[in-house]
Amino acid sequence: MAEAERRQLPGYVRLSRSGELEERARRAHEVLRDCVVCPQECRVNRIEDEEGFCRTGLLPRVSSYSPHFGEEAPLVGKNGSGTVFFAGCNMRCIFCQNYEISQCAAGYAVSCEDLAGVMLRLQERGCHNINFVSPSHVVPQILRAVAIAVPRGLNVPLVYNSGGYDSVETLRLLDGVIDIYMPDAKYGRDDVALELSHAPGYTGRMQAALQEMHRQVGDLEIRDGIAVRGMIIRHLVLPGNLANSEVVMKFIAEEISRDSYVNVMAQYHPAWKASEGGRNPVLAALQRPVTAREYRYAVRCAKENGLRRGFP
Repeated sequence: MAEAERRQLPGYVRLSRSGELEERARRAHEVLRDCVVCPQECRVNRIEDEEGFCRTGLLPRVSSYSPHFGEEAPLVGKNGSGTVFFAGCNMRCIFCQNYEISQCAAGYAVSCEDLAGVMLRLQERGCHNINFVSPSHVVPQILRAVAIAVPRGLNVPLVYNSGGYDSVETLRLLDGVIDIYMPDAKYGRDDVALELSHAPGYTGRMQAALQEMHRQVGDLEIRDGIAVRGMIIRHLVLPGNLANSEVVMKFIAEEISRDSYVNVMAQYHPAWKASEGGRNPVLAALQRPVTAREYRYAVRCAKENGLRRGFP
């Protein structure tokens, strides 16, 4: 193989040819037996189709897949990002705007062979990448599906689009497989993360996960307007600064990279259980969209910490 061709191939193709990808898939499958795939660490036997926090047994559940044009511009390009929405989630954000998928598990079970076929169909439609949405609880199944799809011609970048609540041990199985990581950095305080997303120890887990992701792929690389490798970090601004944006931006700048591509998002609106209200002052704060002033504050926090990519 020519050196130029070797450099252009996604890492997972090289891992497939060496046999390492199949070995990673095998090792990941065994983790399902006493499941600690994600930080919830339910320890159920998913090989026997037991379900834990994520409400997913052995087979992954897919809600939908299609070229998607609502993602960040470097992912979308002209032909869209090939999104695969997995049902279930390892978090339970009470304000989730996709709650039918994440919390109600709306979707259908697919085999890993079928999931491989989904990826190949999206590639055939010209999508610039395959974008796994909410993948944290189905990493073993993704690895198996990629191992099946590579000999059939899969060769576009793979995107890992998660809530940031990921296991470092699981992420290490993806080293060289995932080209673009796109995690959320949701919160700067554990008590808020627990109350709003049922994610114990979120900040420490998120920070360790983002550091591992960045170790693997580095800062975002864009060629001809399209992302080919690296990390995009999303931060959703919450009313009343519940996300503690100043803490999150300081962490990204000091512990990840000041060249990080950070999407500061303003689209919060009351959804799912957040729309029900309540006497709890935290829940009460979630009863309205964010204000322009709150959004500007989050952007200012990013800029004051030396961040400059991905936001106005």
